Amino acid sequence: MLNISKKSTSCFVNFSRLQQITDIQAEIYQKNLEIELLSLEKDAADVVHPSFLAQKCHSLQSMNNHLEAVLKEKRSLRQRLLKPMCQGNLPIEAVYHRYMVHLLELAVTFIERLEDHLETIRNIPHLDADLKKMSTALAKMDILVTETEELAENILKWREQQKEVSSYIPKILAEKNSLHKHDVIVPPLPLTSKVNVQTINAK
Repeated sequence: MLNISKKSTSCFVNFSRLQQITDIQAEIYQKNLEIELLSLEKDAADVVHPSFLAQKCHSLQSMNNHLEAVLKEKRSLRQRLLKPMCQGNLPIEAVYHRYMVHLLELAVTFIERLEDHLETIRNIPHLDADLKKMSTALAKMDILVTETEELAENILKWREQQKEVSSYIPKILAEKNSLHKHDVIVPPLPLTSKVNVQTINAK
């Protein structure tokens, strides 16, 4: 009976397991909170961490000192800015001389083309109007080309008619000479009649 009473029942075993599970869950929850706090500290380290704050304070202090020096030398700086910068030498190390030569070439090229670039930038708002003007000019040019072609065709036709008329002139002169030989007086025809005869013969 004593040995039987020593054995633990299954009910107490389940209670102990439930207690262990609850303890483990509480520990997991605590670890998750610690992880979240660490991640927040990592994200906000550049704001709240003492080392980062010290660096920022140092940079701000140096900037403040620089601004104070500028304010103290404000008058002399203003006078220097009013003076034209000419015949001034900038000390440059020999290692960077070749780069400066290339940089000066680029600067000269840029200054030469600066006016063209500025003109292009100024013309950008008027680009649509210029394109419309160009299209209108092209249409007028097409009309002029068509009229020129028609005029050239008319000139060629007129030359052909003049050739035909000139070919009839020797015949008319020969007929006049033959009439003079036979003493036949022919009254001179008006110019309009000659033209009508020539056009009829041409037809």
